[in-house]
Order: sequence, then C-alpha cells, then structure tokens
Amino acid sequence: MPETGTAAGKTPPPARRGRRFSWIWLVPIIAALGGLLLVLRVWMEAGPVATISFQTAEGLEAGKTQVRYKEVNVGIVQRVALNPERTGVVATVRLNKEAAGLLQEGTVFWVVRPRLTLSGVSGLGTLLSGAYIGLDPAGRSNENKAPIATKFSFVGLEVPPEVTQDRPGKRFTLKAHDLGSLDVGSPVYYRRIAVGQVVGYRLNASGDGVDIQVFVDAPNDAYVNEGTRFWNASGVDFSVDARGLEVRSQSLLSVLVGGVAFDSLEARSHAAAKPDASFVIFESESAARALPDGVPMRIRMRFDQSVRGLVVGAPIDAFGASIGQVDSIALELDRTTNQFYAVVGATLYPERLGAKTFEEITEFSGSTIKHPTGKLMAAMIEHGLRAQLRIGNLLTGQLYVAMAVFPDADPAVFKMEDAPFIPTVPNNLDQLQLQINSILTTIERVPLEGLGTELGNVLKGASSLVRRLDAQLAPEAVAMLKQASRSLAAVGGLLSPDAGLPVNTGTMLQELSRTARALRELADYLQAHPDALLRGRAADPAPARATAR
Repeated sequence: MPETGTAAGKTPPPARRGRRFSWIWLVPIIAALGGLLLVLRVWMEAGPVATISFQTAEGLEAGKTQVRYKEVNVGIVQRVALNPERTGVVATVRLNKEAAGLLQEGTVFWVVRPRLTLSGVSGLGTLLSGAYIGLDPAGRSNENKAPIATKFSFVGLEVPPEVTQDRPGKRFTLKAHDLGSLDVGSPVYYRRIAVGQVVGYRLNASGDGVDIQVFVDAPNDAYVNEGTRFWNASGVDFSVDARGLEVRSQSLLSVLVGGVAFDSLEARSHAAAKPDASFVIFESESAARALPDGVPMRIRMRFDQSVRGLVVGAPIDAFGASIGQVDSIALELDRTTNQFYAVVGATLYPERLGAKTFEEITEFSGSTIKHPTGKLMAAMIEHGLRAQLRIGNLLTGQLYVAMAVFPDADPAVFKMEDAPFIPTVPNNLDQLQLQINSILTTIERVPLEGLGTELGNVLKGASSLVRRLDAQLAPEAVAMLKQASRSLAAVGGLLSPDAGLPVNTGTMLQELSRTARALRELADYLQAHPDALLRGRAADPAPARATAR
C-alpha cells in the first residue's frame, strides 16, 4: 500500500524572517561623521606650517612660544629640534589661516628678546611674557585676493632688523673706504636733525671698501637727491690748518656712537634720488661741501729744503683758492750731490680755477701738449707758475703748498707724463737762510788767525802809544788844568757881589733905564705935537688961579 497518509500528515517548517536594522547604530555613525566633519573643518581652517632655522633655541618652547606680527598673535611654535647637521635648530611653526599670506619670499623672522643697542632698548616686555618670534613680511598683501602662503622654509635673523620693510622712507648705500666709528643704529642727520639711521654694512665685492646701508624716514627722504653729499659726522672733528684750530660736531649722540650727515647742493636743480641709490661718503663736511672737482691731475713736486710741518692732506693754494691737496711725502737721494730731497705727491683739480678760465687758457696756449689739463699747466708754468712751501700757521708751524706766479723765476719746461713734475722755488725763509749761510761761509773763508796776529800787534802798538802819552803829555796837561783853574777863579772874583764890576753894571743899567724913559716921553710928545720939530717946544701953560668966593 502506498504511504500516502504519513506524507500527508507532516507539518511544513515555518518561513525565515529577514534581519531588521537596529536604530542604536545611528549614534556611533553620527558621532563618527561629526568627528570626521570636525577634523575636516579643523584641517580646512588650519593655517600653513613653516620651518625657521636659528643658531640657537634660546627662548623657544614648543606649544608656548608665539609668533607675532605687530604684537598680534598669528601663530605658535609646534616643535623645536636640531637640524640634521647639528649646527643649529629648526623651529616648526603653524600660522593662522588668515596670516597665511605672511609666508612669502622676503619675509624675515627673529626671536624677540630684551636687547640694548645704539638705537635704544627693545624687548623689555618679554621679561614678563617670555620671548616670541617676530616677523616682518615683504611688501603689502593684495586686498582683492585671498592670502596664500608661497614659501615654507626660512632662515631666521639673529639680530632684529633696525627698520621694518613697511616703514615709509628710502634706503641708500654709502660707499666708504672703511667703517670708521659707525655702527648699526648710528643716526643720520640733516641740518643737525636726526632723520634716519644706519641699518647695515658689509664689505664690497672687491674687499677694498665698505658699503653702508642707511635708511631715511619719509618725508625727509625727499631731501636726498642727485646733488646730495654725505659725510662722516662721528665724534668731534678737530682740524688745524692755515685758518687755525676748528672744532665741529653734529650732536652729543654722534660724539658717542658716531653718525652720518648729509646736505644737498643746488637742491632745486636735482630730482629726488631713487631707492637704493649709491653715494660716496666724504671724510668731513668741508670735503663734502667743496666745489665739483672735475678731472683730477696727479702731480709731483721736488723740494730741496726741509718739509717739516707739511702733512698729508695739506691744501694746495692758488691765488687764495684751494685747488688740491697733498697725497704723499717721500725722500729720494740725488746721486749727483749725494743729498736727499723731498718728493711731494699731490692731486690737483684745475677746473676749480673756473671753467671759463680753463677754456681760455687752454685755447690760447701755444703748447703742443694735446691733453687739456696738461696744456693748462704748461701755459701757466710758461708764465712763471711755481710751487712754494709757505707757513700757514705760525703757532703750529703747519705748511701748505702755494701755487703762485714768479716772473723772475728760472725758465722751466713742463713735460706731460703720468705724474708730471711742477717746478718749485724756495720760500722767503729758506732764501734768508741761504743768504745767512752764504754770509757764514764767507766769514769762514776769512783768515781769522792772521787777523788775530795783526790785531795783537795793533793792540801792542796802541799800548805803547798810551804809555808814551802818559809820560810826556800828562805833566803838560796838569799844568794846563792848573792855569785854567786860576783863570776861572779870577773870573769868579770879578763876578762876585762885592766886586766893582757888578756895582758899575747896576749903575749903568739904571742910567740906561732913565734914558729909555726920556726917549719914550719924547716920542709921545712928538706924536701929540709933530710941529714941535719946526717951532720948538711951546711954553708950559700958567697954573690956573683959584676963584675967590
């Protein structure tokens, strides 16, 4: 029989249900998405990271040291570590997103600490708040564009810059032979007012000079133009020359820390100087204010007399104007006379005589020299121009070289060469000394020994003559004196009051007085009666009788 009943009586298995989603899983999912969004937001809002290299980590601390710009916190130091070469440290800093534009080419970083410099005291606030990293960006950001970092590795400065890059004003470069007493922070003066400062210095490319960078604040930078001249105003400038002793200084600060001063010649005719323009710095104000020199001419002069009192830098004077200065003084030996003489090297500026004079003399000169300056000197030497040492100051004995015309000077020929010789003449004192030496030489040639012998003989003869006169003439002279004494005694007797001569003389004087009185009366009578000379004297009138009463 088929098993139909058993199969038909079995119950079918229940159908399986699908797994349902539990809402409890939404919590971690939402938390994860929120965290992811938060991380994404933090990542998107985080600023750029940059590395700054310093020589030392003094004052730097990860997580605490801030990065500031204009005293505003714009970042923080995240990590400080040694560089791979272990020659310094590398500070990793993170800047705020809005400060990302500060990371660009030209931005400089430095550690702000308390410092004492020539320009003043800075960083005193860090004594309480701690050191921080300061920065100075190059240029200004464009307001129309979002700030974007373009550089992420920098080398920090060990010394903060004296002038920030956004400070209004201009930088200029001064060419000097040496630095002198100048230093970073030394003031720059214009008409004795501080208008800037020295911000740096370095040797030039050839190493034979110094390039000094100065900064002049606006609006005073407009006074620097193509005709401006700078000079070293450091310390106190003492100068002793033909004019005497001069003392000059810009200020007490320049005496202590040095300084630079400038002024403009014919400022109206020159345009304002461009930034980073170069100027030559002069050693003194007088040198800076000198007239334009033109093309210099190197000369040499030979002096056979002493040059004591002549120093390098002494002026060369021509007709009262300074046309150059002494550069060197050396001694050379004259083989023909075996005597030393002085060779004085100097620099002349012939154009200081005046451009018109320079052109006229060179035009009408008959010299065959083609060089204009050489033709000028040849023409003037032909007319008697000579160099002469003169005393500029009797108190100090300073000498200077004078170029003057001597019509009676010996003829000289000027040869144009690398450093031509200018003929010289001795000064008046040297001429007097030569004359005295000539007189002494003549006296030395006199045979003094023979003259001494002859003078001794003359003295002996004179002595014998005196003795002879004493023996022969003395008695006669005594007798003559006695006779003269007797004569004077007789004359004295005649003139005594008791003698007859004075009495008779008194009587005679009385008679002369009466005679003079009578003559005076006669003259008065004749003046009143001139007819008395013809008629004689009239009778005297009778005396008037008294009237009886």
